[in-house]
Amino acid sequence: MSRGKRGRKRGRRPPGAPARRAASASPPSAPEPRFARREALAAPVLAALAVGCYLPALSAGFVWDDRVFARALAVRDWDGLWRIWFSPSEIEDEGHYWPLVYTSFWLEHKLWGFAPAGYHAVNVLLHAVNALLVLRLAERLAVPGAWLVAAVFAVHPLHVESVAWVIERKDLLSGLFYLSAFLAWLRFADAPRGGRGGRDYVLALALFAAGMLCKSIAVTLPAAFLIVSWWKRGRVTGGDLLRTAPFFVVGAAMAVADVSFYEAREPLSLGYTAVERLQIAAHALWFYAGKLLWPDGLTAIYPHWEVGAGDPVAWGYVAAWAAVAAALWFLRGRVGRGPLAGVSFFAVTLSPVLGFVDYGYMQFSFVADRHQYLAGLGPMAVFVGAAAVGAERLPSAVWRRCAAGVAAAALIVLAVLTWRHAGVYRDGVTLFAHVVAHNPTARFAHRNLGEALSAEGRWDEALAAFRVAAEQAPDDDRDHSNVGAALVVLDRLDEAEERLRHALSLDPKSAYALQNMASLAVRRERHGEALDLYRRLVEVDPRNPSAHHGVGTALYFLGRPAEALEALERALALDPARGDIRTNRDEALAALERLAR
Repeated sequence: MSRGKRGRKRGRRPPGAPARRAASASPPSAPEPRFARREALAAPVLAALAVGCYLPALSAGFVWDDRVFARALAVRDWDGLWRIWFSPSEIEDEGHYWPLVYTSFWLEHKLWGFAPAGYHAVNVLLHAVNALLVLRLAERLAVPGAWLVAAVFAVHPLHVESVAWVIERKDLLSGLFYLSAFLAWLRFADAPRGGRGGRDYVLALALFAAGMLCKSIAVTLPAAFLIVSWWKRGRVTGGDLLRTAPFFVVGAAMAVADVSFYEAREPLSLGYTAVERLQIAAHALWFYAGKLLWPDGLTAIYPHWEVGAGDPVAWGYVAAWAAVAAALWFLRGRVGRGPLAGVSFFAVTLSPVLGFVDYGYMQFSFVADRHQYLAGLGPMAVFVGAAAVGAERLPSAVWRRCAAGVAAAALIVLAVLTWRHAGVYRDGVTLFAHVVAHNPTARFAHRNLGEALSAEGRWDEALAAFRVAAEQAPDDDRDHSNVGAALVVLDRLDEAEERLRHALSLDPKSAYALQNMASLAVRRERHGEALDLYRRLVEVDPRNPSAHHGVGTALYFLGRPAEALEALERALALDPARGDIRTNRDEALAALERLAR
């Protein structure tokens, strides 16, 4: 028998292919799954899991940056849809151009106003749909334990931040389009040439662009296409590069446009060196992997670690990742290409938020749970798939049932953790009390806690939180101003005036200090001083309705109702929903009518 025949008889395999089928193996191209029939039971159960563990979010309110869309006139107004797409700078405090997200908020406002339950329900349903898409994608790729992979995605507590926090709709919508584009791409890649593949290609490109209009982290999708190509075939061909090139071009163009828009509104330069950025990225990757495997101590703001080129621990993180990558590469012939593909997907999908490029949240923390909403799918597929294959190889049905019981117990534990963590986003007080309990030095967390407490009328507690914030940032005028505002409400006016004058000495144009100092002047019936302060506030922030309202009120008390009416009309035009402005406007109008008699 010839060597070639002996080789075939022994079942010789190409280099890099595993000896036996494993979770990490490179599967043959799978046919289109018959989703409706095969998943008749699995899909509803998966959706119920995804919805059930987030039920506490349905009774939550708006927290933290939810005010960005809740205060946006473009979301409130019927003609705001045009402004969302073609004049995005009108959305204050939003530094990115992600119009599809704000279009969804605009539509919901027309359906149920600003009732939080509706927005939370949409978030939960979007997450459930994404879990179903993950199931279909895992089956399409022939990942062992596909349903369990999707179930872990559905109930993992790391996703609470993306689901229970309304403003993070951007993660859910970008994930929806990302996963849909991935499925369309796989249909195109597996379609016979000359079939409907061309339509799927165009659909994938359009869905990818839609994902970029929700959150530019979707930019890594074409790289994920190449990772899957390498995983399935052991190589990336010139044809693969040619077919993905339009995706890279579209993604790069849209990402550059978004970054340019961001930098025009919020210039940011954190000054880290290339070496420090590499250390930040390596540390962050290990942090994310750790939270994925052991989701304990989750919080909205993690501690901001120190970075230094001479730090041996930081270099340890870099060396450890290099060792993992090298080991998976050299072991690919034994364990298959799957583990390296999963880890590569994890790192590539996280790469936009690993610190190589400055972004605003890096001022608070280098990591955030929401950043790995999609990235975690890589490790999930590797570990769950390996466990599924291991369970299939158990020697008896009893052991396999035990393995199924362990998997069910793990899902229950994850679901309970998610249920509990979702309750953290109930309101601002609960959220920021949780943050400061886990990270007492979190930048601005004590300030946000104080503001949430003051909104509930808990001024003594708010004052304590504001004092901690001012101690942490002694040169920040806003924190001293907040202390002064709380002292005004608590009728400790001398202390308040001292603190507010200090805030104005730090920044004479501080809108917060001017607003609160003017309120103090009104409280002490120094209406001339209040008028001067409110007019300075109008110069600093001409679109602030409270500033114009203050000017009008001061003029009214100074016996100048005609000028007061003019200022109050401007305030009402800026915020038509303010009942207090409308009441004062009517009083000024009545005063003018009395003078005219």
